[in-house]
Amino acid sequence: MWAMGGSVRAALRLDLLIYAGCAVAAGVTAVASEFYGYRVWGNFATGGYLAAAALTLLLPTRRKLPVVVAAIGAILLPLLFLVFKRAPSFTWGPWPWSFPAQPEVWVVERAARNLFAHGTPYTDLATLGRAAHPDDYTPYGPAMSLFGMPRALFGDHPLTDARVMFLLGSAAALWGAWRVLHRPPIPVRAMHLVANPLTALTLCVAGDDVAVIALIVLAGALAYRVRPVWSGAVCAVMVAMKLTALPATAVIGIGVLAVCGGRALARFLGTLAGVGVLITVPVLAADPASFVEHVVKFPIGLGQASSPASSPLPGHLIAGLGPIGHTVALVLLGLAAVLITGWLVARPPLSMADAMTRVAVGLGAAIVLAPATRWGYLVYPVVLLGAALAFARPADPGLESTGDTADTGPDVEAGLSTGPGVGTTPQPSSLG
Repeated sequence: MWAMGGSVRAALRLDLLIYAGCAVAAGVTAVASEFYGYRVWGNFATGGYLAAAALTLLLPTRRKLPVVVAAIGAILLPLLFLVFKRAPSFTWGPWPWSFPAQPEVWVVERAARNLFAHGTPYTDLATLGRAAHPDDYTPYGPAMSLFGMPRALFGDHPLTDARVMFLLGSAAALWGAWRVLHRPPIPVRAMHLVANPLTALTLCVAGDDVAVIALIVLAGALAYRVRPVWSGAVCAVMVAMKLTALPATAVIGIGVLAVCGGRALARFLGTLAGVGVLITVPVLAADPASFVEHVVKFPIGLGQASSPASSPLPGHLIAGLGPIGHTVALVLLGLAAVLITGWLVARPPLSMADAMTRVAVGLGAAIVLAPATRWGYLVYPVVLLGAALAFARPADPGLESTGDTADTGPDVEAGLSTGPGVGTTPQPSSLG
């Protein structure tokens, strides 16, 4: 390692620092977290990140191998342990410390059962016979129920756990985006942003947000390969999963207009509306009041119960100062939205990397400034910045998957590419 050039040594030192920092974060979680699932993840992940650091020292020319080992130790192994540990009869347990998963998992699985039984994933709160609790809500669009369907159809089994479906769906969407963009080489720094503790923990205890992020990446890839119909369809699905995807859809739409023109935007918007109607209207017609209560009122704090989202980020801290503080937080959030909109209008995203960067900045600002928010939502900007970094390099049509040999150089990314990235020169396609 020390016989290598200075830039290579610097990159390897940064690799070691990243793995060490991840191991510290995982170790603290293993020792200090009050949640069972978090502690399990922390124990596995600490070993995974330490093993990655050791491999960096032992095999300095194979920089991608430690990332794979870190991902196995921090994502795959703890996820398998937790889904097999989850007893079929275990529903809620002592709130919330004994959970082998976050409530989102049961909520999505319950939504799928409700959809099959009642034609809507949303519980009619009037039938509860008691005051509504946050756990009674399904604050997702109807498409999120898809990930709970295996458990609803095939019963309680570790492999029908919604987290497994989230992981498989996320991997499939990211792989699809990579293929659509002609398999560009993935830099190690981008892989680090995907295998970091925030993403890994989210996948192991919940996973729904990562699935939405993966669809955002796929929709962006399709848009910048001039497939506006397919991109619009994917955007419709992700918005019908979680309204968090709306800002991303707007950015992708602006990108379609800037790169492909008005006709392509019309096809994008037409598909977005059509697929959205097909997914949403049947559920809305089955029980419109429950749809509005769960999907609209609860997330913005107007439901019969309040959202427990309360991480000490700036927006929440300011809102906690009282009515004036809440107003100030909303004003700051609105100001950020205006500034980001102006940025998009003045400099439309002309490449896949540009679009993912804009979405990451926009969602990051919203998460930090929102009155009700969670640390975990920061997984959105983190993974989207990883996608921007991954797809900032144009693909080489002659480059096949070469494992580690294509990434033995310094691979130091000081920042995201501002030059032409993947999708800057679109190729027309018969697929829409």
